[in-house]
Amino acid sequence: MALALLRPVWRSLPHWALVTGAVLGLLLAGASRMFAGPPDPWLCLNVLRAAALAFALGLTFLLDDPARHTTAAVPTRRPVRIGLRMGLVLPFTAVWWTAALFLIPAKGRPPAGAITLEAAAFVVLALAAALVSVRHSEATEPGVALSAGLVGASFAAALLLPDRWALFVAPSDPHWDDAHRRWAGVVVVAALVGVCSLAEPLRRRRTTLLAHR
Repeated sequence: MALALLRPVWRSLPHWALVTGAVLGLLLAGASRMFAGPPDPWLCLNVLRAAALAFALGLTFLLDDPARHTTAAVPTRRPVRIGLRMGLVLPFTAVWWTAALFLIPAKGRPPAGAITLEAAAFVVLALAAALVSVRHSEATEPGVALSAGLVGASFAAALLLPDRWALFVAPSDPHWDDAHRRWAGVVVVAALVGVCSLAEPLRRRRTTLLAHR
């Protein structure tokens, strides 16, 4: 059944949003090579963060489906359909991130493991937000609101968090390792929230129970 769904699921993906986020992210990463002189590590780090955010904004549209309330009646459960969407996109995400890393000049490139953890947090947050929206609302295309929320949350975290909770720090900062332990916590919490939101939407469950009665 899953194999039979691959083609229709692929066709239903929000290709324009995903491609726009990916292209914008690569353009941001490539912009780090346009400056004269030796690369600035702080600039390269923030360019990569902006690239990861741009790609994640595209992912917030992943579960947009104008026919959502129609497809809710098909025999294949929503977790399977969502799993297929993510399975189609995540390999592309890995390839995209590798390309973004190599677009940064080697002398200005931040530690790959740490910045990849930050990028993973953006990706998982975007997917978790989409999953929560699908489970707890009737919106068929929540991507616009979710993308705006992700941008707002990112700027709020960068500007409002006190130093002891800072997430966006420089590699030379003594709190670099502590910040990435917090990033790891963000990934874990967002992943757990997303997994818990994989079940069928609450409204559909109530409707099904009433129908059985």
